[in-house]
Amino acid sequence: MSPKTDPRIERTKDMLRSALIELIEEKGFESITVRDLTLKAGLNRGTFYLHYHDKFDLLEQCKSEIWRGFEERIQHANPELLLQYVERDEAYPFMVDVFRFLRENGDFFRVMMGPKGDPSFNLRYKELMLKHLYNKLMLLQPEDHKLLVPRDFLTAYIISANFGVMQHWLETGMVHTPHEMALIISRIMRRGPLRMTGVLDG
Repeated sequence: MSPKTDPRIERTKDMLRSALIELIEEKGFESITVRDLTLKAGLNRGTFYLHYHDKFDLLEQCKSEIWRGFEERIQHANPELLLQYVERDEAYPFMVDVFRFLRENGDFFRVMMGPKGDPSFNLRYKELMLKHLYNKLMLLQPEDHKLLVPRDFLTAYIISANFGVMQHWLETGMVHTPHEMALIISRIMRRGPLRMTGVLDG
């Protein structure tokens, strides 16, 4: 059986990933040792070194797997379809799938985006969303003079606002379903925060 498909190897890697997430949340990545990881996972050091060079290699491989799966989903974003769903006050299936992926990997995203995580993780998330969704969305209106505010400020606001919604969802236990979250994003995008509070009509 190929090592890539061996369930025992996948189980070992899953145990080490879980140990890594728990330890980052407990003490921060810089304080973690390989011994900490193996004790937490219930494995020996030899098993760890069969798969990873050190704790940095473990972290980088975990991040690479996450970003690969995330990008596989968001690269298919279609802003024109998004607008159609927004106009109908419906959840765009693409966004439902994105939130489903976030939920499936919720502990990893929550810890990596938290105070003891990796600051570059947040930046990478925003970069991917900018590349595959928001830049495409902004191209639907290519004429700058028709925008009510400068394009760079509008893009920065949209990215940061949606990132904040996603991060709050992760931090509060992902109580709402991926479908509900996609609908929340859709409604905020269509109406804006002030109309959502009822301060403005419309």
